[in-house]
Amino acid sequence: MEAFATMPADGHDHLSQRHFQRLAAFIESYSGIKIPPTKITMVEGRLRRRLRATGVSSLKQYCDYLFERNGLASETVPLIDVMTTNKTEFFREPDHFRVLAEQAVPALLSRSAGKVRPLKLWSAACSNGAEPYTLAMVLADLGSTISGGLRFDIIGTDISTEVLETAVAGIYPDAMMQPVPPEFRHRYVWRSKDRSRHQARIAPELRATVRFARVNLMEPPYPVDREMDVIFCRNMLIYFDKVTQDAVLQRLCEHLRPGGYLFLGHSETIASFDLPLAPVGPTVFRRL
Repeated sequence: MEAFATMPADGHDHLSQRHFQRLAAFIESYSGIKIPPTKITMVEGRLRRRLRATGVSSLKQYCDYLFERNGLASETVPLIDVMTTNKTEFFREPDHFRVLAEQAVPALLSRSAGKVRPLKLWSAACSNGAEPYTLAMVLADLGSTISGGLRFDIIGTDISTEVLETAVAGIYPDAMMQPVPPEFRHRYVWRSKDRSRHQARIAPELRATVRFARVNLMEPPYPVDREMDVIFCRNMLIYFDKVTQDAVLQRLCEHLRPGGYLFLGHSETIASFDLPLAPVGPTVFRRL
């Protein structure tokens, strides 16, 4: 980004309605995320991170740069990074992992009897990696109870490059590990030798089972295998309007093999959509 004359930002610096509407329209068209006018204060707070990073002195100057001076060419990715909500945790909505281990995986293995291949799982909107690493823990533990073990490949994708960097590193605050069962923490999590850092890292053998990539669910075709056994796309659709929800769900189904499983967030539904899915549990569906 070209240099601007820097000066302290005005404490009364706010977005005009015109600039907010242009930003919200661009963010929705690019990422599918709908930002209502009631979130303008949140948007201002997040944009100030970009002001500090770029040396721009005001929200108006930043928006003028984006829309009048072709700044989106270089600012789209960092802008989307600061605007995305990345709330996540290990073993979030834990019933889903019980269904995965006790119902989905046995059914998938039964269907593929005699065919030696790894199970393929996709954690869409994976944020900082907590969900795909949770999947890896559950499957690794399940594999220890199966004769011959369990082979699996997991891909975690997100639109935010910032959270993907954390996911690749696999390093988290100790506090984030509290929902992880003690036996899993002992087996799959390494504590920092310097305990004053209060950090933990996912064990290398588990990290090796997960790969990460940036994927924008608004930009098909998705660069992901079209024969997935399991797709987790939880707590993402709630940020989309109905038309976008339908389009994304249709595309996800195209990547799910018949008999595969789709897991959505507990506040999400497919009730109003015509999809090749059958419910098998709360917000868990099997591809027809």
